[in-house]
Amino acid sequence: MKVVYLSLTGQTRKFVNKLGMDLLEITPTDPFITVDEPYIVITPTYEKEVTEILNDFIETENNQSFLKGVAGGGNINFGQLFVFTAKDLARDYNVPLLHSFEFQGSEVDVKKLKKAVDDLGFN
Repeated sequence: MKVVYLSLTGQTRKFVNKLGMDLLEITPTDPFITVDEPYIVITPTYEKEVTEILNDFIETENNQSFLKGVAGGGNINFGQLFVFTAKDLARDYNVPLLHSFEFQGSEVDVKKLKKAVDDLGFN
């Protein structure tokens, strides 16, 4: 399964590099990349204006049809705002929120997300 991610501070990049999966980093300079295979999105937690490039990616050509789930990283000290970006994407695109992790995640987070991806049945 392809993992599409956004990393502004490097925390999300550190997490996805632990997954050992096919990675595609979306950057603000060109989010209009097309994919033709199932993928998940992993996002940090920032205001909508910052993470809107993920919407641009998902809504490019047929990308939305291949989106199978979302995971998010953030700071648990934000309480109800913890991973709100991932929660919003999952709700807006009607896909499951696969996992939430703090900062760059732990090995337990890696295992939990990999299991959630396996459970989707697209590997």
